Order: sequence, then C-alpha cells, then structure tokens
Amino acid sequence: MSAPHAPTLCADPTLPASGPPQRSRGWGVRGVCLPRPMTVLVSLLTAVAMSACATPAPPIQGPLPAPPASTPAMAKVASEVEVVGAKGTMGPQRREQAIRNAAAQGSPDLLKRHLAAMSAFGDVDLFANNDAKLLIDGPATFEAMFAAIQQAKTQILLESYIIEDAEVSRKLADLLVKRKQEGVQVAVIYDAIGSLSTQEAYFDGMRKAGIAVCAFNPVNPLKTRRYNDITERDHRKILVVDNAVGFTGGINISAVYSSGSGSFGGGKSRGRSADDDKAAKERGWRDTMIQVRGPAVQALHGMILQTWQHQACNGALQAVPAPTAAPGQQLMRIVPSTPQDKENRIYTLLLGSIRAAQKSVYLTMAYFAPGEDMVEALSGAARRGVDVQLILPSQSDFSPVMHAGRSHYERLLKAGVKIHELKDAVLHAKTAVVDGVVSTVGSSNMDWRSFVHNNEVNAVVLGEDFGTAMTRMFEKDREASRNIDLAAWEHRPLLQRSKEYFYSLLEHWW
Repeated sequence: MSAPHAPTLCADPTLPASGPPQRSRGWGVRGVCLPRPMTVLVSLLTAVAMSACATPAPPIQGPLPAPPASTPAMAKVASEVEVVGAKGTMGPQRREQAIRNAAAQGSPDLLKRHLAAMSAFGDVDLFANNDAKLLIDGPATFEAMFAAIQQAKTQILLESYIIEDAEVSRKLADLLVKRKQEGVQVAVIYDAIGSLSTQEAYFDGMRKAGIAVCAFNPVNPLKTRRYNDITERDHRKILVVDNAVGFTGGINISAVYSSGSGSFGGGKSRGRSADDDKAAKERGWRDTMIQVRGPAVQALHGMILQTWQHQACNGALQAVPAPTAAPGQQLMRIVPSTPQDKENRIYTLLLGSIRAAQKSVYLTMAYFAPGEDMVEALSGAARRGVDVQLILPSQSDFSPVMHAGRSHYERLLKAGVKIHELKDAVLHAKTAVVDGVVSTVGSSNMDWRSFVHNNEVNAVVLGEDFGTAMTRMFEKDREASRNIDLAAWEHRPLLQRSKEYFYSLLEHWW
C-alpha cells in the first residue's frame, strides 16, 4: 500500500490536542491519516486479512534465562565476552581491564550484573576505546554528519530508511556529489518503501554523478536482482565515514527533523509568540542519534557492506582499514537484528536488561506495542522496587500502535510503572538507560515490526559516564511530558477503550 505524498499526523481525538497535524513518513498504513469512516473500513479489512494469516513468530524462542542471582566476579564476566580494542581482539587480561575501566565510572556491581545478563542470551561482542557522543534532534545530528562528510578522505557510506526529497536531503546530495568529484568513494542505501514518496530523479541525480545508489527491497520486481519478502524493510539509519566515525539512531534524512523539537530547541521559550510555538510543533520531531569514534565503528561499517552484498547492489564497496588510535575509553556494543535471526538480539538486550534491573529503567519509545514478555518484565521490575518510567507519544503518525500500547497502561500503572506522554513534539526516539550503566540508542522500536520484520541496529554504551548524559536527556523529555494518572486513566472515554481493545488484538502485526 503506497502512502500519499503529503500524509498527515493522526492525533488522538479523545485526548486534548497537543499540536497541529504534521507531515509523516511510514510504510504501509503508517503515516496515513484517513477520514474516520475510511479509517474504520481500512481497520476492519486489515483485521480480516491478518486473521487469515499465521501470527508472526516471536522474537525469542524457548524459555527465558533467569537474571543473575548474584553479582558475578569480574574474571567470570570477562571470560564470557569478547572485546575488540583499537589494536584488535583483546586477550584475557586486557579484556578484564577494559571492563574494569567502564566499571570504574561508578556502580561496578551493576555493570557486572548486566554483562552477565547479556551473556546469558548468547555471545556478547564488546568494543573498547570508543568515544561516544549524544546527538539530540535533527539540527545537532545533521551538523555533525555534514561535518564528518566534509572531512572524509576515502569513503562515505550512508544507509537510511527514509531519504526524503527535501531541503536537507538536497544539501546532502550536493555535498555527496562534491566529495565524489574530489575522489571519495560514496555509496547510499535507501529503503524502497520508506522513501516511496521521493521521486526517482533525486536518486538518479546522484547516480549520474558517479555515486553508488541502491534501493533496499524495491517494490518493482523489475528493479531488483533478487526477490525478497516485501514486508522486510531496512529501518536502519547509519552513516560511516572512513571507517573512523559512525552515526546511528532514529533520525532519517527528512524535513521533519530540520528544526529542534520541544524543549530541545523547537518549543516555546522566552521571546517566542504562541504562533512561533505552534509552528515549532508542526516542524519538529523528537529523536536521538549517537556519534561514535573508535573500534565500534567497524561493526557499523561491516553492516553496510553486508547489506550492500545481500541486496546484490551494483558496484563493489571496499573495506576501509580502521584507524589504530584509541579515541576514547567507552565500552560499547553494536547490536544488529534482521528478520533472518533465530532470536532478535535487540529484543533480548532490552528484555534481559529490564529483568536484571536493580535501580532504574528509563525508556523512551516512539512505537510501543511490546508484547506479553516485555510488559511483564517492566511490571515485575516496578513491583520489586525498581524506578520504571516510560516516555511515550501523545500523538503518532501511526495511531494503531499508539492505541495498542495504551492497552497496557492500566496494568503497568497498577504495577507501579510511571508513564509520561510527550506533549510538545512528535516522539520518534528509541532510547533506554537501565541502572545508569546500560544505555542504548537505536533504530528499533518496541513493537513487532522492529523485532520481527525489519533490519535494525542499536548502539549500546556501558558505564555511568554516558548513562548520566542519557538520564539528563530523559529528565528533560519528562519535563515536557504529561504524567498519566491511574485514577484518571481508569475513567477514560469508552471510545478510547474500544480503540485500545481492537488494536491490541493486532499488536503482533504493527
């Protein structure tokens, strides 16, 4: 199903409006706002079609491993992980020292516990000697990405779910063409569904300049060299320059990120009029990226090369050697997922971290339709005294997921989970910080589309230094949100309850 060229955001009519309709992008019915009778008809037809198909396979098979019963010794933790540093794979002593360096930032027992929880689900590949930087919203992200592209010496690799034909993407194309003319290898992968509204002329312009451009799973079978399941989408957002600096997270190359959002630059401030504030809400989406320098960039670099090969894209991409310098002290994981995985590693990362949490779980999620295991993990953590707080959207470009997620509110609130809905911007971020020592920024939402059908990637930073910055970001978003009160929620309108019930039946399909 193709989306119109200018779809609009679908606000919830049963709740107070928190901003005007906004442009959106999505696949399938995401991002399409229809008149109410048409919405009902489409929903009913969708339900009938989905009921005729088998339920998607869960993102994890078999029983869940139990969280660590006690804090393991450092030597045991180090023996259960692999660590790559600036000079390659580390031996036992250097591996243990890399973990000690991260633990020295604070709360070493919590860090060891979480590494043990991760290894219980399988192999854990860590990268030491990284420098990681939070990029909050589009302006900061685009400025950093453009600066890195300007400084490229050998290669620029870009992979993005959406590349929208807008001012920011035209500036990007002009810069990529310039760098190509200066002798830098440039390659671009875009998702054919995510970028469906972008005219082919935009990509052809880059191709004519010599840039290697590849569409992921083209809709037109005549434009692909191999058949792929049309439901499998490339939802990753990655930029890698010279295998030395990498970017990943939730921000697409789209106009909706071109201004700051809410409290991070697009909201009302001293000297701004109400009309200015209204315009900011209409422009800005709230999202997060991470900039990485160091060995972890190698994983992002390899992921793009692998996708290029898997899609049989035209042209060969060279594997650029990674720098041997150590730019920082951060310990990281790069966690990819694909529909071909037997178990979704991002899902197990989040689930295992929540189940092992001792102090806090702060989760910010654009699409929240998590399934039973995740809801029970969040509820169980709150019941045992963990401070569990969620920041979720009050408006969405795909309201069925929002309603499905709200169907879990009452259970979560009764367990002691605190829920906040962002008011002053469209929430598109996918971040979490657990116990202040496990931080993740990525492309994966907490819904079945991300867990089962998409190529996704999350960057994980271990240690309190980065966790403190993540917590400050969470607190600022929380200030811009409205708290969901259990007593008031129990008296929400019947229409809202009906939507929650209906869309929750299809939660594994969103």
